[in-house]
Amino acid sequence: MSLSRKRKKELRKLQKHANDIWESQQALVGEAADIARQAGRQLGNYGREQVVPQVQDAYGRYAQPYVQRGLASSKSFLSNRAIPATGAIVGSALSAWDAANETRARLAAGRGLSAPDAKKYAKLADKYGKDVSKKLSKKLSALEPQKQGIGAGGVFAIILGVIAAAGVLYAAWQTLRADDELWVADDPLRAPDA
Repeated sequence: MSLSRKRKKELRKLQKHANDIWESQQALVGEAADIARQAGRQLGNYGREQVVPQVQDAYGRYAQPYVQRGLASSKSFLSNRAIPATGAIVGSALSAWDAANETRARLAAGRGLSAPDAKKYAKLADKYGKDVSKKLSKKLSALEPQKQGIGAGGVFAIILGVIAAAGVLYAAWQTLRADDELWVADDPLRAPDA
């Protein structure tokens, strides 16, 4: 199929028109990109000059007092309540550990079980608790200028430490308590004496 001269001329004219439109669209897209870049720069300038100072001012006026108060109360709670309590718990756990070691050593030496001296272990627990509290307080005060407050991980670690210490104390108490119901008779077939 061949095209007539008239059709070929119309097709060339149409192609030239399409190319002209394509070139004008490319120029238009280029100008639009330049305008978008300039608008982005202006938006960045506006953000730096207008929005950021207003946000900082609003934070300083409304939120910062509450944040500072929360940090101060958290620090106070840690230094006045959490660390001494943790020290006491760790000290108690260490004294229970010493009592268990001492009982184990007595059993190994063949001296048998005897009732633990509560006063001795209470003194040891107080001593260990005070020592641990002093060490923890010293470490916390050394870290104080570098760190503004304890994070969620620190609180979680303290809670886990308290739970672990309570578990150790419970296990030691269960081990060392004198409960007559727990003793098993030597001859289970013999009837009890009446």
